[in-house]
Amino acid sequence: MHVQAIDHVEFYVGDADEVAAKLRAEYGFRLHGWLRRPDQHSVLLRQGAIRVLLTSAREDDHPAAAYVAEHGDGLATVALSTDDPEAAYAEAVARGADAHGERITGFGDVSHVFVRPDTLLDAVELAPDEQESTLDLLEAIDHVAVCVAPGELDPTVEYYEKVLGFKQIFEEHIEVGGQAMNSKVVQSVSKEVTLTILEPDTTAEPGQIDDFLAAHHGPGVQHLAFRTDDIALAVRTLGERGVGFLSTPGGYYDALAERFEHVAVPVEQLRELNILVDQDNEGELFQIFTQTTHPRRTLFFEVIERLGALTFGSANIKALYQAVERDRRDPAQGATQ
Repeated sequence: MHVQAIDHVEFYVGDADEVAAKLRAEYGFRLHGWLRRPDQHSVLLRQGAIRVLLTSAREDDHPAAAYVAEHGDGLATVALSTDDPEAAYAEAVARGADAHGERITGFGDVSHVFVRPDTLLDAVELAPDEQESTLDLLEAIDHVAVCVAPGELDPTVEYYEKVLGFKQIFEEHIEVGGQAMNSKVVQSVSKEVTLTILEPDTTAEPGQIDDFLAAHHGPGVQHLAFRTDDIALAVRTLGERGVGFLSTPGGYYDALAERFEHVAVPVEQLRELNILVDQDNEGELFQIFTQTTHPRRTLFFEVIERLGALTFGSANIKALYQAVERDRRDPAQGATQ
């Protein structure tokens, strides 16, 4: 099976137009068009190679209605591009995928569909040429972060390995105070589809992953990571447009000189913008989380820049976890713009 990339992600939301307006105003997405059917209203947004489909139910029996009632607004579909969707679907089912209609189950209420590259762009009613300014600072979806229930991490990894031919490329056990979680990363053979899967460690105190599972009512997508080629410009610009980011204590930046001989972005600029940095054998990566604005405090975004780095930075995983934990305990203290 040759899964090429993430063609698009679909969010089930209560009001597609309202969410689209927010993503356009704050993140600089541009309106591509609409998909209007008797039972649904969808808005397609684009930026770089990122395609976000926002779908609201018009009828109670549409899947988006039940999803939003159970989870609130959230990511419901990760569409995988392939040259032969029918063959990919048949192969996934033969390998044991849980199929329903043209979809296969991924985790929780999140599913996958196989599509030919760019076919969605041809399926929507095109919006007229816009005069508004767009950013094009966000280039692609770097990874999707998933929270699963205790005991479900290994079965979820095994499912993606068996059904989609993904490979596990990373694992980490993270402790923050009395809390702990386990993390494993699976990736397609093309290296263009990456899932970071998180599971709470039940031998430790309940923490943010437990909070997500309770508020979301089960497994789901915790955050979506957008890749950029200039994180300082992206964070500064998005902050000016109203996006809130999580803060990092000054001591983190004081210790960078001891950790690294050289950092591509000046440390004072990283400190000013609360951007984290880490390195692996291939290069550097820079990343930051947005503050969640979801009513259930479940979904947020990440901005990440890779200068050759292929992993996720072991030190940063803990630092990011700590940033989310500060925001979880005190949203006012955890945020910055």
